[in-house]
Amino acid sequence: MIDQAGGAMPSSTIDLFNQSSLETKIVLVVIGLFSVVSWFIIGLKWWQNRRLRRQADRFFNEIEKTTRLDDAFRAVMKLPPSPYNRLFREGINFFSELRPGSGATDAAPAAVLTPTQVGALKMVLNKEIAAERDLASRYVSWLASIGSVSPLLGLLGTVLGVMRAFLGIASQGSGNISAVAPGVAEALITTVAGLATAIPAVLAYNFFVNRIRLFYGELEGFSNELIGTMAREGML
Repeated sequence: MIDQAGGAMPSSTIDLFNQSSLETKIVLVVIGLFSVVSWFIIGLKWWQNRRLRRQADRFFNEIEKTTRLDDAFRAVMKLPPSPYNRLFREGINFFSELRPGSGATDAAPAAVLTPTQVGALKMVLNKEIAAERDLASRYVSWLASIGSVSPLLGLLGTVLGVMRAFLGIASQGSGNISAVAPGVAEALITTVAGLATAIPAVLAYNFFVNRIRLFYGELEGFSNELIGTMAREGML
């Protein structure tokens, strides 16, 4: 189909992109890059969360097989590195530094810790938990940024398309559909692209934030259980 200006009317999304203005093409390319980055991060964090879940299952299965802290320590240190055995090792190592010769593998600790030393142990464990949380949440904030910026870029494309539509009306001196349609179509395609990029990014962001919150709570729970076990075995 030919419009009144002598150009072919777009009949597909590809035609819309090819006939759109340079500004609109730039907006669509940027949104496309955001979409690729978003899906890459989603895939990466999904894989990382599955790996964390498997590591947690193996770790706590080994813990449940033991009755004493020294047995648990020897068992979990044979597992591949994970946030859980790193936290366990950090707590035991710090305890050993406070009381040399009173590690988890000793049958009877030489002395118990003072309240100040117990507080220092909790601080060390909390620091390790915070470091593991930060590591698990790496790149997740990008999903929030993409989810916020993509609709705004789509809106920018919408404004550019509407401007083009009005310029078409002005150049042809008419408000018929042939003059208005290309600009309106540009406006719609950028809006759709922005929303199509933002929606999965926001959904994934909320999902991963919830998973990180659960992961953080799991580490905190184990930290408290570790301190409780130390107290029960006379180490604190």
